[in-house]
Amino acid sequence: MNAAAAALVQTIRSGFTGSVYPGDAFLQGSFDGCEPYDEVSPFIGMTDWTTLEPAFLDARYCALSFFSEGAFRFFLPAYLVADVRGQLATADPAFHLTHGLADEQQRGNRSALLNPRRYGAMTWYDYARYRLSVFTREEASSILAYLAWKRDQSEFPHERRTIDAALETFWRDRAANAPPAATVSAA
Repeated sequence: MNAAAAALVQTIRSGFTGSVYPGDAFLQGSFDGCEPYDEVSPFIGMTDWTTLEPAFLDARYCALSFFSEGAFRFFLPAYLVADVRGQLATADPAFHLTHGLADEQQRGNRSALLNPRRYGAMTWYDYARYRLSVFTREEASSILAYLAWKRDQSEFPHERRTIDAALETFWRDRAANAPPAATVSAA
């Protein structure tokens, strides 16, 4: 790992220092079928994200889709650190931080509806903003640094455009204007 990657790992660790384990009963965000429980249940009792092994995370890449917002917030830095260290083969945390924020992901239209029968007028963009709004200013700043690094590492123009769109439409503002961790922990 080079010095820039090591510095980014430290930025992620610092930004997520105050993240609180949401509790065993609050890890699962979706209850549609058995897959969400199957993917999320191995994280029950894992109250320190810094101890999770990259192989454990990589084998449970689907959990990122099924975590509750609180669990996503708590476990995400473990995935980010493993990715920066080059220890993930399957898990793609950047996807979960950009999906819905770029026009090209929604058939050319950020206003594409998520699932009208179930969610009415909610768009993918609305859902992404809702799901990603859990991050404090410090956490969002760490994510911003990670996404900039990920963009710079990518050899795929589509991935770079997607990350740039997410940075522009959400992450820069979130890193500048989200409530700070002290405000969130005092509430």
